[in-house]
Amino acid sequence: MMDKPKDIQPWETVSSEYLIKRPWLTARRDVLRMPDGKIVPEYYVLEYPTWVNIIAITTEGEFVLVRQYRHALGIVEYELCAGTMEASDASPLDAAKRELLEETGYAGGEWTELTALSANPTSMNNLNHTFIAKGVEKVAGQNLDETEEISVHLFKTDELIDLLRHDEMKQSLMVAPLWRYIAENHLI
Repeated sequence: MMDKPKDIQPWETVSSEYLIKRPWLTARRDVLRMPDGKIVPEYYVLEYPTWVNIIAITTEGEFVLVRQYRHALGIVEYELCAGTMEASDASPLDAAKRELLEETGYAGGEWTELTALSANPTSMNNLNHTFIAKGVEKVAGQNLDETEEISVHLFKTDELIDLLRHDEMKQSLMVAPLWRYIAENHLI
């Protein structure tokens, strides 16, 4: 049996200063006061918009994945369709539906939210919402941003599991929800 957790209090933000504020990188330095009164003179936070991932499954039961270049690692890899919530999106679900249509041309189906995870709650202020879209169908062509080069691929369940087992997907915020989906649906 677990011990009752200690009552942990939030820290107080004494001041904040933005070090950089660009469309894809916002960093701030906070001065914090801990509950015991100690001052933390430098605490760095990266601010990002809400992110979304979509586990899209066609009416035939195939998983819709995308393949694209990821510069920080210098790799081309398979991923879930994903993106960021924009000001015009009313909710993370609306952002997910928009991203799936734009990146893959797939739409429709029954949508549910699987999870909302943080890439790093120590230094990042956003959440990544993963949705399941069952029964999607190809309804349009891609409508990519000028910096996107994305190919669309369909995978059977065993092929997707093989990708995961061989570490051919590196994005942890995609891999973790996929394994959860596979486990909860007894696919292996």
